Amino acid sequence: MTDTRTDPIVVAGAGHVGLIAAIAIGQAFDNVISLGTIQGGNDKRTTALMMPAITFLQKIGLWEAIEPHAAPITTMRILDGTNRLIRSPAVTFEASEINESAFGYNIPNVTLTSVLSDALKQSSIRHVAASASHYHATDGAIAVEASDGSFYTANIVVAADGRSSLAREAAGISARTWSYNQTAIVLSFSHSREHHDISTEFHTEQGPFTQVPLAGKRSSLVWVTAPAHAVELLELDRNQLATRVEERMQSMLGAVTIDVDPQSWPLSGLVPTSFSRNRVFLAGESAHVFPPIGAQGLNLGVRDVETLLETLPNDGTDLGAASVISTYNRKRRPDIIARTGAVDALNRSLLSDLLPVQMVRSGSLELLRTFSPLRSFVMREGLRPGSGFRLPLKRAVH
Repeated sequence: MTDTRTDPIVVAGAGHVGLIAAIAIGQAFDNVISLGTIQGGNDKRTTALMMPAITFLQKIGLWEAIEPHAAPITTMRILDGTNRLIRSPAVTFEASEINESAFGYNIPNVTLTSVLSDALKQSSIRHVAASASHYHATDGAIAVEASDGSFYTANIVVAADGRSSLAREAAGISARTWSYNQTAIVLSFSHSREHHDISTEFHTEQGPFTQVPLAGKRSSLVWVTAPAHAVELLELDRNQLATRVEERMQSMLGAVTIDVDPQSWPLSGLVPTSFSRNRVFLAGESAHVFPPIGAQGLNLGVRDVETLLETLPNDGTDLGAASVISTYNRKRRPDIIARTGAVDALNRSLLSDLLPVQMVRSGSLELLRTFSPLRSFVMREGLRPGSGFRLPLKRAVH
């Protein structure tokens, strides 16, 4: 730990990205403050983390506690669940094709929160269970006032405080936002047949319906649909909803039993004009928001943290220097813009009734199905940007 500044690094936000950032940065730098309230165990959702994110969690000593609760995803399938004139072919992606043991693991959010919270408590990082209420940047530091009245003069702020980021606003970073006429319903269910570590994404006229394996004969579900249909589904009792889920999945996993009640939220998107400015570095949903397609959300947030660690100098240089700000912007922009654009385009293509759009989508999936080099390229790029251009290296989680 060679940083000579005495001003702390403040990590604003205590969600998953904020906690990962605080823990990882705290292992490389002294005087890290985690600012934010850690949520309780009410989040019944799950998160699919891809292998590069798993590797990073291994590196910072968190994966061993998470792994017993995680389910591997070894196969991913895309099935056309529409009734349109032009239907797309089924495409199957196997992790073994790119010499991986799995694409990633599906993890209950309560497990992630618990492990990250425990790791924070066991570290030397100071955690303040209050949110930031005001920021004021100067040439050499940034003042942070918390909701409990405490005050900090920080070297830099890592803004992991969500899509309505106060730190982003205080840094003078504007953001383009948009909404989708869609609602995401999430739940977990048990089923009578084995899932064999396969995740299946049904493409429907109203959005993707994605089943992701959990441990045992259980799976999580993200059902993206029209708002009116979502209201209808949420009014059903568990047995009625289970019937709808089983029908939508064409009974591929047998009888379904809902064991975690559904939660829902409207879909939206966000991209800021910059990813760092005035000593503030954006990470997680302060830097990118898009629909839950392709397991990109938290994985992109982990890459924010990795990139920040690679960017921050450890030779005593001011962490908020213009050169550091510029480097982080340059490194994060291509990845975030590309991922946001790809997810947005795929989602909008599902909603379009235009025959040319359906033809392009169907033709693209047919090319993926039949041309293995392209399929391998897409799989590697889906895990980590740029990896599709390199020969795959076999990695395994122990």
